[in-house]
Order: sequence, then structure tokens, then C-alpha cells
Amino acid sequence: MQAESAIVEASGQATAEAHAQAESMKIEGSASVKQAQMQAEADTITQNAALENKIAKQSAHIHHQKQLNKLEIKKAKDLAKIESDKFKGIIEAVGADVLEAVATAGKSNQVDLLKSLELNCFMITDGNAPINLFNTASGLIGQ
Repeated sequence: MQAESAIVEASGQATAEAHAQAESMKIEGSASVKQAQMQAEADTITQNAALENKIAKQSAHIHHQKQLNKLEIKKAKDLAKIESDKFKGIIEAVGADVLEAVATAGKSNQVDLLKSLELNCFMITDGNAPINLFNTASGLIGQ
């Protein structure tokens, strides 16, 4: 009876330990799964935040570049208007009679007169012999 009692006791002890160990492993497994799920959720949040940050930076860069482009266009328009007004002012100041005299004067006199007026990109003609003062041409000024 004592032997049977010892066997039952040992058997009960082993069964209890096995159940306890199984329960412990089940809890550890559940905790590991929960930890992995939480880590995946944290990684998702981090990646979404990084993506939103990148989108915001790119949007800001695009907006900045658009503003720079608008400023460049305005600057080019303003410079063109300044040059146009300068040319108009020179023509008005010089007058039609002086321009007619330039057109009928000798070539060297024409070049000297137009140089003194600081007209760099200008063509004047009497219909027969044009004077080409374009910067890109190799006209009389370049010689």
C-alpha cells in the first residue's frame, strides 16, 4: 500500500509538474506572439511616420521650387521691361532725325555713334546697307 501510495504520489507529482510546465510554455508562447504583434505594429507606425515625413518634405520642396520659378519668371519679365523701356527711352531721346542721320552716315560713323549710345543688340538700316550690332554676330564691332 505504501508502494502504491508512493507511485500515485510520484505519478501525481509528475503530472502536476508536466501540466505546470505545459501551462508555463503556453503562457510564454502567447507572450512571444503578443510581443511580435506589438513589435510589428510599432514598426508599421514608425514606417508610416517616416513616409508621411518624406511626403511632407517633398511637398515643401516642390512648393519652394514653384515659388523660385515664379520669382525667376518675374525677374526675367522685369528685366525685359527694363531693357524695353531703356531702348524706348534712348530712341525717344535720340529722335527720328538722328536715327535717319545714322542710317545715311558712313559705316564707321554709324558704329561709333551706336557704340556711344550703348546699343548692343540693335540693327538700323536705310534699306540698302544694314548695320548689325547683335552680340552674337561678328559685325563691324567685332572687327
